Amino acid sequence: MATGKSTVGARLAARLGLPFVDTDELITAAAGQSIPEIWKSQGEAAFRAREHEVVRSLLLDATPRVIAFGGGTVTSRELRHMALERTVLVTLTARPETIARRAGDVSGRPNLAAPDPAVRVQHLLEQRAAVYAECHQTLQTDDVDADALVDAIVPLVQRDPLAVPLGERSYVVDVTHDAPERVTDAIARLAPSSLLVVTDAHVERARGKALETALHPLTIPSTRVSLPPGEEQKVLPTVGTIWDAALGAGIDRGALVVAFGGGVVGDLAGFAASTLLRGVDCIQIPTTLLSMVDSSVGGKTGFDHPVGKNVIGAFHQPRAVIVDLAHLATLSEREFACGIAEIVKIAAIADAPLLEALEAVGPLSPQRLEGLLPIVRAAIAAKVRIVRDDERETGHQRVLLNLGHTLGHAIEAHGRFSRYRHGEAVALGTVLELELGVKLGLTPPAYVERIRTLLRRFHLPTEIAAADLAASFRFVGSDKKRRGNRIRIPFASGPGQSVVKDVTHDELRHAVLT
Repeated sequence: MATGKSTVGARLAARLGLPFVDTDELITAAAGQSIPEIWKSQGEAAFRAREHEVVRSLLLDATPRVIAFGGGTVTSRELRHMALERTVLVTLTARPETIARRAGDVSGRPNLAAPDPAVRVQHLLEQRAAVYAECHQTLQTDDVDADALVDAIVPLVQRDPLAVPLGERSYVVDVTHDAPERVTDAIARLAPSSLLVVTDAHVERARGKALETALHPLTIPSTRVSLPPGEEQKVLPTVGTIWDAALGAGIDRGALVVAFGGGVVGDLAGFAASTLLRGVDCIQIPTTLLSMVDSSVGGKTGFDHPVGKNVIGAFHQPRAVIVDLAHLATLSEREFACGIAEIVKIAAIADAPLLEALEAVGPLSPQRLEGLLPIVRAAIAAKVRIVRDDERETGHQRVLLNLGHTLGHAIEAHGRFSRYRHGEAVALGTVLELELGVKLGLTPPAYVERIRTLLRRFHLPTEIAAADLAASFRFVGSDKKRRGNRIRIPFASGPGQSVVKDVTHDELRHAVLT
Protein backbone atom coordinates (compact mmCIF):
# COMPACT_ATOMS: atom_id res chain seq x y z
CA MET A 1 0.00 0.00 0.00
CA ALA A 2 2.70 2.44 -1.14
CA THR A 3 4.81 1.96 1.97
CA GLY A 4 7.94 0.98 0.06
CA LYS A 5 7.70 -2.80 0.35
CA SER A 6 8.83 -3.55 -3.21
CA THR A 7 11.82 -1.22 -3.03
CA VAL A 8 12.84 -2.29 0.46
CA GLY A 9 12.18 -5.96 -0.31
CA ALA A 10 14.41 -5.92 -3.37
CA ARG A 11 17.25 -4.20 -1.51
CA LEU A 12 16.90 -6.54 1.47
CA ALA A 13 17.10 -9.55 -0.86
CA ALA A 14 20.25 -8.14 -2.45
CA ARG A 15 21.80 -7.54 0.98
CA LEU A 16 20.99 -11.10 2.11
CA GLY A 17 21.90 -12.71 -1.21
CA LEU A 18 18.40 -14.13 -1.66
CA PRO A 19 15.87 -14.08 -4.51
CA PHE A 20 13.09 -11.49 -4.33
CA VAL A 21 9.43 -12.17 -5.11
CA ASP A 22 6.59 -9.64 -5.35
CA THR A 23 3.30 -11.48 -5.02
CA ASP A 24 1.39 -8.85 -7.02
CA GLU A 25 3.70 -9.52 -9.97
CA LEU A 26 3.14 -13.29 -9.69
CA ILE A 27 -0.62 -12.79 -9.59
CA THR A 28 -0.71 -10.55 -12.67
CA ALA A 29 1.63 -12.85 -14.59
CA ALA A 30 -0.54 -15.89 -13.87
CA ALA A 31 -3.78 -14.05 -14.69
CA GLY A 32 -2.48 -12.28 -17.79
CA GLN A 33 -4.18 -9.15 -16.45
CA SER A 34 -3.21 -6.18 -14.32
CA ILE A 35 -4.58 -5.95 -10.79
CA PRO A 36 -7.14 -3.24 -11.74
CA GLU A 37 -8.27 -5.45 -14.63
CA ILE A 38 -8.70 -8.45 -12.33
CA TRP A 39 -10.72 -6.36 -9.87
CA LYS A 40 -12.86 -4.93 -12.67
CA SER A 41 -13.54 -8.16 -14.55
CA GLN A 42 -13.62 -10.68 -11.69
CA GLY A 43 -14.08 -8.65 -8.49
CA GLU A 44 -12.05 -8.37 -5.30
CA ALA A 45 -13.04 -11.85 -4.07
CA ALA A 46 -11.49 -13.47 -7.15
CA PHE A 47 -8.33 -11.42 -6.70
CA ARG A 48 -8.08 -12.46 -3.05
CA ALA A 49 -8.54 -16.11 -4.03
CA ARG A 50 -5.66 -15.82 -6.53
CA GLU A 51 -3.57 -14.02 -3.93
CA HIS A 52 -4.30 -16.72 -1.34
CA GLU A 53 -3.21 -19.47 -3.72
CA VAL A 54 0.04 -17.72 -4.67
CA VAL A 55 1.03 -16.73 -1.13
CA ARG A 56 0.15 -20.09 0.40
CA SER A 57 2.27 -21.86 -2.21
CA LEU A 58 5.22 -19.58 -1.44
CA LEU A 59 4.90 -20.11 2.31
CA LEU A 60 4.75 -23.89 1.95
CA ASP A 61 7.94 -23.81 -0.12
CA ALA A 62 10.92 -23.73 2.24
CA THR A 63 13.20 -22.01 -0.31
CA PRO A 64 14.81 -18.96 1.39
CA ARG A 65 13.62 -15.77 -0.25
CA VAL A 66 12.32 -12.27 0.44
CA ILE A 67 8.63 -11.84 -0.35
CA ALA A 68 6.68 -8.60 -0.72
CA PHE A 69 3.00 -9.09 0.12
CA GLY A 70 0.17 -6.92 -1.11
CA GLY A 71 -1.39 -4.64 1.50
CA GLY A 72 -4.42 -6.89 1.96
CA THR A 73 -2.61 -10.24 2.10
CA VAL A 74 -2.36 -10.43 5.87
CA THR A 75 -6.07 -9.72 6.32
CA SER A 76 -6.39 -13.47 5.71
CA ARG A 77 -6.01 -15.04 9.15
CA GLU A 78 -4.70 -18.28 7.65
CA LEU A 79 -2.02 -16.58 5.56
CA ARG A 80 -1.04 -14.21 8.37
CA HIS A 81 -0.52 -17.03 10.84
CA MET A 82 1.34 -19.14 8.28
CA ALA A 83 3.65 -16.21 7.59
CA LEU A 84 4.25 -15.62 11.29
CA GLU A 85 5.17 -19.26 11.86
CA ARG A 86 7.28 -19.74 8.73
CA THR A 87 8.89 -16.34 8.09
CA VAL A 88 10.02 -13.13 9.70
CA LEU A 89 7.12 -10.77 8.98
CA VAL A 90 7.78 -7.02 8.86
CA THR A 91 5.03 -4.44 8.56
CA LEU A 92 6.02 -1.26 6.75
CA THR A 93 3.70 1.66 7.43
CA ALA A 94 3.55 5.42 6.96
CA ARG A 95 1.27 8.38 7.55
CA PRO A 96 -1.86 8.44 5.35
CA GLU A 97 -0.73 11.56 3.53
CA THR A 98 2.66 9.97 2.81
CA ILE A 99 1.03 6.85 1.40
CA ALA A 100 -1.40 8.89 -0.70
CA ARG A 101 1.45 11.01 -2.09
CA ARG A 102 3.56 7.97 -2.93
CA ALA A 103 0.63 6.21 -4.57
CA GLY A 104 0.16 9.07 -7.03
CA ASP A 105 -2.38 8.05 -9.66
CA VAL A 106 -4.60 5.64 -7.73
CA SER A 107 -6.31 4.31 -10.84
CA GLY A 108 -3.80 1.46 -10.72
CA ARG A 109 -4.58 0.79 -7.06
CA PRO A 110 -8.24 -0.28 -6.84
CA ASN A 111 -8.32 -0.34 -3.04
CA LEU A 112 -7.17 3.29 -2.85
CA ALA A 113 -9.43 4.67 -5.56
CA ALA A 114 -11.51 7.34 -3.80
CA PRO A 115 -12.22 11.08 -4.10
CA ASP A 116 -9.72 11.65 -1.28
CA PRO A 117 -7.10 8.88 -1.28
CA ALA A 118 -5.61 10.02 2.05
CA VAL A 119 -8.98 9.57 3.75
CA ARG A 120 -9.31 6.13 2.18
CA VAL A 121 -5.81 5.21 3.39
CA GLN A 122 -6.66 6.37 6.91
CA HIS A 123 -9.79 4.19 6.86
CA LEU A 124 -7.82 1.15 5.69
CA LEU A 125 -5.10 1.67 8.29
CA GLU A 126 -7.68 1.90 11.07
CA GLN A 127 -9.58 -1.10 9.72
CA ARG A 128 -6.44 -3.19 9.48
CA ALA A 129 -4.60 -1.94 12.57
CA ALA A 130 -5.00 -5.18 14.52
CA VAL A 131 -3.84 -7.45 11.69
CA TYR A 132 -0.94 -5.20 10.70
CA ALA A 133 0.21 -5.27 14.33
CA GLU A 134 0.54 -9.05 14.19
CA CYS A 135 4.11 -9.12 12.93
CA HIS A 136 7.68 -9.45 14.14
CA GLN A 137 8.40 -5.74 13.75
CA THR A 138 6.67 -2.58 12.51
CA LEU A 139 8.75 0.10 10.78
CA GLN A 140 7.68 3.62 9.92
CA THR A 141 8.87 4.53 6.43
CA ASP A 142 8.14 8.30 6.51
CA ASP A 143 11.34 10.22 5.87
CA VAL A 144 13.45 7.04 6.06
CA ASP A 145 15.36 5.78 3.04
CA ALA A 146 15.24 2.18 1.89
CA ASP A 147 18.82 1.36 2.95
CA ALA A 148 18.13 2.51 6.51
CA LEU A 149 15.08 0.25 6.62
CA VAL A 150 17.16 -2.66 5.37
CA ASP A 151 19.69 -1.89 8.11
CA ALA A 152 16.86 -2.25 10.66
CA ILE A 153 15.48 -5.48 9.18
CA VAL A 154 18.71 -7.48 8.85
CA PRO A 155 19.29 -7.79 12.64
CA LEU A 156 15.66 -8.87 13.04
CA VAL A 157 16.18 -11.66 10.50
CA GLN A 158 19.28 -12.74 12.40
CA ARG A 159 17.38 -12.75 15.71
CA ASP A 160 14.50 -14.77 14.24
CA PRO A 161 12.14 -14.21 17.19
CA LEU A 162 8.78 -15.91 17.72
CA ALA A 163 5.72 -13.69 17.33
CA VAL A 164 2.74 -13.86 19.68
CA PRO A 165 -0.09 -12.54 17.47
CA LEU A 166 -2.73 -10.87 19.63
CA GLY A 167 -3.80 -7.90 17.54
CA GLU A 168 -2.50 -4.61 18.86
CA ARG A 169 -1.15 -6.42 21.95
CA SER A 170 1.18 -8.59 19.87
CA TYR A 171 4.79 -9.05 20.94
CA VAL A 172 7.84 -11.16 20.19
CA VAL A 173 9.79 -13.78 22.12
CA ASP A 174 13.56 -13.91 21.60
CA VAL A 175 15.09 -17.33 22.24
CA THR A 176 18.84 -17.08 22.50
CA HIS A 177 21.95 -18.04 24.48
CA ASP A 178 24.19 -15.59 26.31
CA ALA A 179 22.99 -12.45 24.53
CA PRO A 180 22.28 -9.75 27.15
CA GLU A 181 22.09 -7.16 24.35
CA ARG A 182 18.68 -8.61 23.44
CA VAL A 183 17.38 -7.15 26.71
CA THR A 184 19.11 -3.83 26.04
CA ASP A 185 17.58 -3.59 22.58
CA ALA A 186 14.10 -4.64 23.72
CA ILE A 187 14.00 -1.92 26.37
CA ALA A 188 15.44 0.68 24.00
CA ARG A 189 12.73 -0.09 21.41
CA LEU A 190 10.02 0.56 24.03
CA ALA A 191 11.66 3.86 25.13
CA PRO A 192 10.17 3.87 28.67
CA SER A 193 10.28 6.87 30.99
CA SER A 194 11.68 4.72 33.81
CA LEU A 195 12.32 1.12 34.81
CA LEU A 196 11.04 -0.88 37.76
CA VAL A 197 13.19 -4.01 37.93
CA VAL A 198 11.63 -6.85 39.95
CA THR A 199 13.79 -9.83 40.87
CA ASP A 200 14.53 -12.01 43.91
CA ALA A 201 17.57 -12.40 46.10
CA HIS A 202 18.65 -15.75 44.63
CA VAL A 203 18.39 -14.59 41.03
CA GLU A 204 20.10 -11.30 41.82
CA ARG A 205 23.02 -13.15 43.36
CA ALA A 206 23.29 -15.76 40.60
CA ARG A 207 22.50 -13.70 37.47
CA GLY A 208 22.63 -10.09 38.56
CA LYS A 209 25.78 -9.37 36.54
CA ALA A 210 24.01 -10.42 33.34
CA LEU A 211 21.21 -7.97 34.09
CA GLU A 212 23.69 -5.20 34.86
CA THR A 213 25.39 -5.85 31.53
CA ALA A 214 22.06 -5.48 29.76
CA LEU A 215 21.00 -2.31 31.57
CA HIS A 216 24.35 -0.53 31.63
CA PRO A 217 24.12 1.01 28.13
CA LEU A 218 20.71 2.52 28.95
CA THR A 219 20.35 5.96 30.50
CA ILE A 220 16.90 5.38 31.97
CA PRO A 221 16.01 6.03 35.63
CA SER A 222 15.70 2.68 37.37
CA THR A 223 14.31 1.35 40.65
CA ARG A 224 15.01 -2.21 41.80
CA VAL A 225 12.85 -4.45 43.98
CA SER A 226 14.55 -7.60 45.27
CA LEU A 227 12.04 -10.02 46.79
CA PRO A 228 12.65 -12.96 49.11
CA PRO A 229 12.72 -16.14 46.99
CA GLY A 230 10.22 -18.96 47.04
CA GLU A 231 6.63 -19.87 46.16
CA GLU A 232 5.55 -18.90 49.68
CA GLN A 233 6.28 -15.28 48.71
CA LYS A 234 3.66 -15.39 45.95
CA VAL A 235 1.06 -13.58 48.06
CA LEU A 236 -0.65 -10.21 48.16
CA PRO A 237 1.76 -8.56 50.66
CA THR A 238 4.60 -9.19 48.21
CA VAL A 239 2.64 -7.46 45.47
CA GLY A 240 2.26 -4.59 47.92
CA THR A 241 6.04 -4.41 48.20
CA ILE A 242 6.28 -3.90 44.43
CA TRP A 243 3.47 -1.33 44.44
CA ASP A 244 5.12 0.60 47.26
CA ALA A 245 8.48 0.70 45.48
CA ALA A 246 6.92 1.84 42.20
CA LEU A 247 4.76 4.53 43.72
CA GLY A 248 7.57 5.64 46.01
CA ALA A 249 9.75 6.15 42.94
CA GLY A 250 7.04 8.30 41.36
CA ILE A 251 6.59 6.22 38.23
CA ASP A 252 4.26 7.43 35.47
CA ARG A 253 2.35 5.53 32.80
CA GLY A 254 5.44 5.48 30.60
CA ALA A 255 7.24 3.25 33.09
CA LEU A 256 8.30 -0.29 32.24
CA VAL A 257 8.25 -3.17 34.73
CA VAL A 258 11.13 -5.58 34.09
CA ALA A 259 10.45 -9.05 35.52
CA PHE A 260 13.80 -10.78 35.99
CA GLY A 261 13.40 -14.17 37.60
CA GLY A 262 11.39 -17.37 37.63
CA GLY A 263 7.65 -17.93 37.57
CA VAL A 264 7.00 -16.37 40.97
CA VAL A 265 8.76 -13.12 40.06
CA GLY A 266 7.17 -13.07 36.60
CA ASP A 267 3.64 -13.60 37.91
CA LEU A 268 3.98 -11.04 40.71
CA ALA A 269 5.68 -8.40 38.55
CA GLY A 270 3.17 -8.92 35.76
CA PHE A 271 0.25 -8.53 38.14
CA ALA A 272 1.77 -5.43 39.69
CA ALA A 273 2.22 -3.98 36.19
CA SER A 274 -1.42 -4.75 35.33
CA THR A 275 -2.63 -2.72 38.32
CA LEU A 276 -0.10 0.11 38.74
CA LEU A 277 -1.70 3.32 37.49
CA ARG A 278 -4.35 0.99 35.99
CA GLY A 279 -1.78 -0.68 33.80
CA VAL A 280 1.82 -0.08 32.72
CA ASP A 281 4.02 -2.04 30.33
CA CYS A 282 6.01 -5.09 31.37
CA ILE A 283 8.69 -7.27 29.83
CA GLN A 284 9.51 -10.78 30.98
CA ILE A 285 13.09 -12.06 31.33
CA PRO A 286 12.60 -15.61 32.66
CA THR A 287 15.57 -17.22 34.40
CA THR A 288 14.23 -20.75 34.99
CA LEU A 289 13.41 -23.34 32.38
CA LEU A 290 9.85 -23.62 33.67
CA SER A 291 9.19 -19.90 33.35
CA MET A 292 10.84 -19.80 29.93
CA VAL A 293 8.51 -22.37 28.39
CA ASP A 294 5.38 -21.57 30.37
CA SER A 295 4.62 -18.63 32.62
CA SER A 296 6.54 -15.86 30.82
CA VAL A 297 4.43 -16.20 27.65
CA GLY A 298 0.68 -15.73 27.46
CA GLY A 299 -0.08 -12.93 29.89
CA LYS A 300 -1.34 -14.85 32.93
CA THR A 301 -0.33 -13.08 36.14
CA GLY A 302 -1.34 -13.32 39.78
CA PHE A 303 -0.64 -14.75 43.19
CA ASP A 304 -1.66 -17.53 45.54
CA HIS A 305 -4.32 -17.58 48.26
CA PRO A 306 -4.84 -20.03 51.13
CA VAL A 307 -7.66 -21.68 49.12
CA GLY A 308 -5.44 -22.39 46.12
CA LYS A 309 -2.73 -21.47 43.63
CA ASN A 310 -3.08 -18.51 41.27
CA VAL A 311 -6.72 -17.92 42.16
CA ILE A 312 -6.30 -14.13 42.08
CA GLY A 313 -4.76 -12.46 39.06
CA ALA A 314 -5.23 -10.81 35.69
CA PHE A 315 -4.39 -11.25 32.03
CA HIS A 316 -1.68 -8.72 31.18
CA GLN A 317 0.42 -9.44 28.11
CA PRO A 318 4.09 -8.43 28.22
CA ARG A 319 5.54 -6.14 25.57
CA ALA A 320 8.45 -8.52 24.99
CA VAL A 321 9.93 -11.76 26.32
CA ILE A 322 13.66 -12.50 26.23
CA VAL A 323 14.51 -16.16 26.84
CA ASP A 324 18.26 -16.55 27.35
CA LEU A 325 19.39 -20.09 28.11
CA ALA A 326 22.58 -18.78 29.74
CA HIS A 327 20.49 -18.10 32.85
CA LEU A 328 19.98 -21.86 33.28
CA ALA A 329 23.62 -22.48 34.19
CA THR A 330 22.99 -21.63 37.84
CA LEU A 331 19.81 -23.72 38.26
CA SER A 332 19.74 -26.80 40.45
CA GLU A 333 19.10 -30.15 38.77
CA ARG A 334 15.74 -30.29 40.55
CA GLU A 335 14.61 -26.88 39.30
CA PHE A 336 15.80 -27.71 35.78
CA ALA A 337 13.75 -30.91 35.77
CA CYS A 338 10.66 -28.91 36.75
CA GLY A 339 10.93 -27.04 33.46
CA ILE A 340 11.19 -30.29 31.56
CA ALA A 341 7.87 -31.34 33.13
CA GLU A 342 6.10 -28.40 31.49
CA ILE A 343 7.70 -29.22 28.13
CA VAL A 344 6.56 -32.84 28.41
CA LYS A 345 3.06 -31.62 29.27
CA ILE A 346 2.62 -29.45 26.19
CA ALA A 347 4.31 -32.01 23.95
CA ALA A 348 2.03 -34.78 25.21
CA ILE A 349 -1.17 -32.92 24.45
CA ALA A 350 -0.35 -30.51 21.63
CA ASP A 351 2.87 -31.27 19.73
CA ALA A 352 3.79 -34.79 18.61
CA PRO A 353 7.08 -33.75 16.89
CA LEU A 354 8.19 -32.04 20.11
CA LEU A 355 7.44 -35.22 22.06
CA GLU A 356 9.62 -37.19 19.67
CA ALA A 357 12.40 -34.61 19.96
CA LEU A 358 12.32 -34.89 23.76
CA GLU A 359 12.57 -38.66 23.55
CA ALA A 360 15.50 -38.41 21.12
CA VAL A 361 17.55 -35.65 22.75
CA GLY A 362 20.69 -36.54 24.68
CA PRO A 363 21.17 -35.98 28.40
CA LEU A 364 20.13 -32.49 29.52
CA SER A 365 21.11 -30.57 32.62
CA PRO A 366 22.00 -26.99 33.58
CA GLN A 367 25.57 -27.81 32.54
CA ARG A 368 24.59 -29.80 29.42
CA LEU A 369 22.36 -27.62 27.26
CA GLU A 370 23.28 -29.03 23.84
CA GLY A 371 20.11 -29.56 21.87
CA LEU A 372 17.93 -27.67 24.34
CA LEU A 373 17.44 -24.41 22.42
CA PRO A 374 15.33 -25.90 19.58
CA ILE A 375 13.26 -27.81 22.16
CA VAL A 376 12.61 -24.65 24.19
CA ARG A 377 11.75 -22.75 21.04
CA ALA A 378 9.35 -25.48 19.89
CA ALA A 379 7.68 -25.62 23.32
CA ILE A 380 7.14 -21.85 23.31
CA ALA A 381 5.85 -21.98 19.72
CA ALA A 382 3.33 -24.66 20.73
CA LYS A 383 2.09 -22.47 23.55
CA VAL A 384 1.95 -19.42 21.27
CA ARG A 385 -0.37 -21.25 18.87
CA ILE A 386 -2.73 -22.06 21.72
CA VAL A 387 -2.66 -18.57 23.27
CA ARG A 388 -3.17 -17.04 19.81
CA ASP A 389 -6.43 -18.93 19.37
CA ASP A 390 -7.76 -18.67 22.95
CA GLU A 391 -6.02 -15.90 24.84
CA ARG A 392 -8.37 -15.74 27.82
CA GLU A 393 -9.27 -19.43 28.06
CA THR A 394 -12.86 -18.86 26.97
CA GLY A 395 -12.79 -21.77 24.51
CA HIS A 396 -11.27 -25.25 24.52
CA GLN A 397 -7.77 -24.36 23.31
CA ARG A 398 -5.98 -22.72 26.24
CA VAL A 399 -7.41 -25.25 28.67
CA LEU A 400 -5.08 -27.76 26.98
CA LEU A 401 -2.20 -26.04 28.76
CA ASN A 402 -3.75 -27.18 32.04
CA LEU A 403 -3.01 -30.86 31.50
CA GLY A 404 -1.73 -32.06 34.87
CA HIS A 405 -2.64 -28.82 36.60
CA THR A 406 -6.06 -29.62 38.10
CA LEU A 407 -4.58 -32.35 40.28
CA GLY A 408 -1.07 -30.89 40.23
CA HIS A 409 -2.15 -27.59 41.76
CA ALA A 410 -4.13 -29.46 44.42
CA ILE A 411 -1.09 -31.59 45.30
CA GLU A 412 1.09 -28.48 45.40
CA ALA A 413 -1.36 -26.63 47.67
CA HIS A 414 -1.70 -29.63 50.00
CA GLY A 415 2.08 -29.63 50.36
CA ARG A 416 1.94 -25.94 51.30
CA PHE A 417 3.83 -25.08 48.10
CA SER A 418 7.05 -26.45 49.59
CA ARG A 419 6.90 -30.26 49.55
CA TYR A 420 6.68 -30.38 45.76
CA ARG A 421 7.98 -27.83 43.29
CA HIS A 422 5.46 -26.71 40.69
CA GLY A 423 6.99 -28.83 37.93
CA GLU A 424 7.06 -31.90 40.14
CA ALA A 425 3.40 -31.44 41.01
CA VAL A 426 2.60 -31.02 37.31
CA ALA A 427 4.46 -34.24 36.53
CA LEU A 428 2.37 -36.10 39.12
CA GLY A 429 -0.81 -34.42 37.91
CA THR A 430 -0.04 -35.26 34.29
CA VAL A 431 0.32 -38.97 35.00
CA LEU A 432 -2.80 -38.99 37.22
CA GLU A 433 -4.90 -37.18 34.62
CA LEU A 434 -3.64 -39.44 31.83
CA GLU A 435 -4.61 -42.43 33.99
CA LEU A 436 -8.01 -40.82 34.47
CA GLY A 437 -8.24 -40.61 30.67
CA VAL A 438 -7.64 -44.35 30.48
CA LYS A 439 -10.50 -45.00 32.93
CA LEU A 440 -12.80 -42.80 30.86
CA GLY A 441 -11.80 -44.52 27.62
CA LEU A 442 -10.09 -41.40 26.25
CA THR A 443 -6.37 -42.21 26.59
CA PRO A 444 -4.59 -45.38 25.40
CA PRO A 445 -2.84 -47.13 28.31
CA ALA A 446 0.39 -47.37 26.31
CA TYR A 447 0.46 -43.60 25.99
CA VAL A 448 0.41 -43.19 29.77
CA GLU A 449 3.44 -45.46 30.04
CA ARG A 450 5.21 -43.53 27.29
CA ILE A 451 4.80 -40.25 29.17
CA ARG A 452 5.60 -41.82 32.54
CA THR A 453 8.85 -43.24 31.11
CA LEU A 454 9.83 -39.85 29.70
CA LEU A 455 9.17 -38.06 32.99
CA ARG A 456 11.17 -40.65 34.92
CA ARG A 457 14.06 -40.22 32.51
CA PHE A 458 14.31 -36.64 33.71
CA HIS A 459 14.07 -37.71 37.38
CA LEU A 460 10.54 -36.38 37.89
CA PRO A 461 8.06 -38.01 40.30
CA THR A 462 5.29 -40.12 38.80
CA GLU A 463 3.83 -41.77 41.93
CA ILE A 464 2.14 -40.28 44.99
CA ALA A 465 0.89 -41.96 48.14
CA ALA A 466 -2.85 -42.61 48.10
CA ALA A 467 -3.32 -40.80 51.42
CA ASP A 468 -1.59 -37.67 50.14
CA LEU A 469 -3.64 -37.72 46.95
CA ALA A 470 -6.90 -38.09 48.91
CA ALA A 471 -5.92 -35.25 51.23
CA SER A 472 -5.16 -33.02 48.23
CA PHE A 473 -8.72 -33.22 46.92
CA ARG A 474 -10.04 -30.48 49.17
CA PHE A 475 -8.07 -28.02 47.00
CA VAL A 476 -9.59 -29.24 43.72
CA GLY A 477 -12.71 -27.18 44.42
CA SER A 478 -10.60 -24.02 43.99
CA ASP A 479 -9.65 -24.92 40.43
CA LYS A 480 -10.06 -21.87 38.17
CA LYS A 481 -11.57 -24.02 35.40
CA ARG A 482 -14.47 -24.98 37.64
CA ARG A 483 -18.00 -24.08 36.51
CA GLY A 484 -20.34 -24.83 39.38
CA ASN A 485 -19.52 -28.39 40.41
CA ARG A 486 -17.96 -29.27 37.05
CA ILE A 487 -14.30 -28.95 36.12
CA ARG A 488 -13.09 -28.68 32.55
CA ILE A 489 -10.20 -31.11 32.09
CA PRO A 490 -8.06 -31.72 28.99
CA PHE A 491 -7.24 -35.32 28.09
CA ALA A 492 -4.50 -36.52 25.76
CA SER A 493 -5.95 -39.05 23.34
CA GLY A 494 -2.59 -39.63 21.64
CA PRO A 495 0.56 -37.77 20.63
CA GLY A 496 -0.45 -34.17 20.03
CA GLN A 497 -4.13 -35.13 20.17
CA SER A 498 -6.63 -34.04 22.76
CA VAL A 499 -10.20 -33.85 23.93
CA VAL A 500 -11.71 -31.63 26.63
CA LYS A 501 -14.45 -32.88 28.96
CA ASP A 502 -16.37 -31.46 31.89
CA VAL A 503 -16.19 -33.73 34.93
CA THR A 504 -17.98 -33.22 38.24
CA HIS A 505 -15.93 -32.99 41.41
CA ASP A 506 -17.47 -36.23 42.69
CA GLU A 507 -16.82 -38.04 39.39
CA LEU A 508 -13.23 -36.86 39.43
CA ARG A 509 -12.70 -37.92 43.02
CA HIS A 510 -14.27 -41.33 42.47
CA ALA A 511 -12.33 -42.01 39.26
CA VAL A 512 -8.96 -40.96 40.67
CA LEU A 513 -9.19 -42.47 44.13
CA THR A 514 -10.72 -45.84 43.25
